[in-house]
Amino acid sequence: MEENTVEEKDCCCGKKTKERSAEEYQKLIHRLNRIEGQVRGIRGMVERNAYCTDILIQSSAVAAALNAFNKELLASHIRTCVADDIREGRDEVVDELVDTLQKLMK
Repeated sequence: MEENTVEEKDCCCGKKTKERSAEEYQKLIHRLNRIEGQVRGIRGMVERNAYCTDILIQSSAVAAALNAFNKELLASHIRTCVADDIREGRDEVVDELVDTLQKLMK
């Protein structure tokens, strides 16, 4: 994957897509792989009849990891997609951001 600037496009289904730099892509995938491993670990704990509080602690760690992933992705989105759209006069991106933040804060 080559390094590039933010390039947001509409795909064939009418939804937006975003080309990410190789660095951003790798950071996000690395976090997701770690989270996936944590979830598999929790499943193993359930299968081995681990004590409830031990599972809950691991589940809380997964929730924190997902929260960190969301924060990183949101920060990137604001710095790139949102900022670029505002610069180009597409102010409706602010409403989209507000809607997204409201969904994240439920």
